[in-house]
Amino acid sequence: MRTLYPSIGYYNQHWLTVSDRHQLYIEECGNPLGIPVIVLHGGPGAGISEQHRRFFDPESYRIILFDQRGAGQSKPHADLADNHTQALIADIEQIRELLGVESWLVFGGSWGSTLALCYAIEHAERVRALVLRGLFLARQQDLRWLYQPDGGAAQLFPDYYQDFIAPLEGDTRHLLSHYYRLLTSSNELARLNAARAWAIWEGRISTLLPRADAQEYYGEVHGALALARIESHYFIHQCFIEENHIIRQINALRNIPAVLVHGRYDAICKPAAATELAAHWPELTLHIVPGAGHSAFEPPMIDALVKVTDHMAKELAQL
Repeated sequence: MRTLYPSIGYYNQHWLTVSDRHQLYIEECGNPLGIPVIVLHGGPGAGISEQHRRFFDPESYRIILFDQRGAGQSKPHADLADNHTQALIADIEQIRELLGVESWLVFGGSWGSTLALCYAIEHAERVRALVLRGLFLARQQDLRWLYQPDGGAAQLFPDYYQDFIAPLEGDTRHLLSHYYRLLTSSNELARLNAARAWAIWEGRISTLLPRADAQEYYGEVHGALALARIESHYFIHQCFIEENHIIRQINALRNIPAVLVHGRYDAICKPAAATELAAHWPELTLHIVPGAGHSAFEPPMIDALVKVTDHMAKELAQL
């Protein structure tokens, strides 16, 4: 079974001003002359980590990572103004131009898979290949699955779900809107309590086997606030795309080599979405990973993703 590549540092950092309000943190790792790969993190709002660098052979890849608007080290933290899908797509293009990249491999997991596909629909000529993990199609049924009382996740984890809805004080009508009001409230305590409950809910159900430190790890306030605020902002606006946008625009993707890796027991992004996308996109290579949930960092998922990026390095080197 493959494991992550050894830890590496970055060889370059950048700060890119993309609007009057937002400044993005960017880093480059690996081989400056290698195959360019842009890493799109999840959430939206989750941010990058040192671990994200390690899915790629550092001798083969020029690894480009950045924190999306409001996430991680980007500024201002957890900011919602001018923060939407079309802006993120434009940001990716600004990064590509800044770094002098003609075209690249696009690697995205969870929300990052959504953003990767939306970017590829708009800029197919800039995408050499796609590697996707834990597909999120951003449809109403996908949000219902994860957040609503009658959704699949609530039925699988009813005890955790009760903790998730506790800040709502029994009122689960218009759940996402109610959470959004709490997360944008002027009441700091209400804001932080809601952010922690939101992030812990997702973190607890992201792995097949539970993490003993899930509440402490996912409830860390700085990260939880960005994740919860930005996710709720996107989700009450249907991620700023038309319903079923990705499948409706599938023809724009048909000529891009693409691999989708999805955990068999993914409770956050249901596996049925992955098989549905594959049915509309027969050229897509789909790997359903046994013994894995949603997280990219479970051993079976690491094994699958590293094998895919190694294979892509060989394929792309020949083009």
